[in-house]
Amino acid sequence: MKTIGVIPLIDYGRNSYWMIPGYLKGLQTVGALPVMLPVIESRSELQTVMEVCDGFLFTGGQDVDPALYHSEKGPLCGECSPERDKMEKLILDEAMKRDKPILGICRGIQFINAALGGTLWQDIPTELPSNVIHCQKPPYDIPSHDVEINTNSPLYSLLKRKNISVNSYHHQGVRKLSPQLVSMAFAPDGLIEALYAPDQKFLWAIQWHPELSYQRDENSILIFEEFVRNC
Repeated sequence: MKTIGVIPLIDYGRNSYWMIPGYLKGLQTVGALPVMLPVIESRSELQTVMEVCDGFLFTGGQDVDPALYHSEKGPLCGECSPERDKMEKLILDEAMKRDKPILGICRGIQFINAALGGTLWQDIPTELPSNVIHCQKPPYDIPSHDVEINTNSPLYSLLKRKNISVNSYHHQGVRKLSPQLVSMAFAPDGLIEALYAPDQKFLWAIQWHPELSYQRDENSILIFEEFVRNC
């Protein structure tokens, strides 16, 4: 059984770390043992985490600090999390060095792109307006819009489908793609919805939320399965 380190969610108002159950249950459904990590800050903690975990799930959460991609914080950029930015950069760099599998979801795709040299839209409704619903209302397990999958991508090789319907709950997104990454899927308005690192064993990131839809969406399960299989 593979152990997956899951990045914690941080609630500053309640001074707490927490977790959406679907991140853990989705991984358990495909046979993995997910473990919510503490916020790590030291190299010794990082080394221990790398020895214990077979892969890492980068979860959703606060907006990525624009300083990470050398931009000023705009008025519609939301709350940021310096602890998460620091922790995720440590884990991303070391996991890539060791070629340990990574799956990013929502903030995960945004952070990975920014940390590897890309940039972000700080507020899609004002910076990239369209009629695509990127921030849907409940229930969150039903599709909000379609995405088109690049037929040359590993995502297409897995799902065997050029178009799928996904749920969506975000206001930031990939603007300039990192030179280390390749896009795998797009929303109808052109926003990148999935990407991967071709030089890594498995580094995928998606903008939608399989942790909220895995119980009713076969594609969500297939993505979790592929991640764990590579671990």
